[in-house]
Amino acid sequence: MMFPEADPTVDERLRDGILQALALDPRTLALDIRVGVLSGFAHLAGKVPSLELRTLTERIVSSVPGVRGVANRIEAPGAPSPARTVHLSPRDEWSPSRHE
Repeated sequence: MMFPEADPTVDERLRDGILQALALDPRTLALDIRVGVLSGFAHLAGKVPSLELRTLTERIVSSVPGVRGVANRIEAPGAPSPARTVHLSPRDEWSPSRHE
């Protein structure tokens, strides 16, 4: 089974787009969120004051064109453990037949 290779240039542009999207929303502008991207998957970490802001941040990141999934490890009161929850985007499901 072959997996798509990470393209640092594409991932860097995608990360920039995510950071811009978060900066454009006044509710997420001042949050201390760390963002990493690998092969189109956004990895979020940090701490926010509410579950609503955690969910909003994930929604904003998921809506950025090119994001294939989100690993949300943002800590918030009432949030699930920031372990390894990954939400895959249904609009860009990866399959080996499309990438061979």
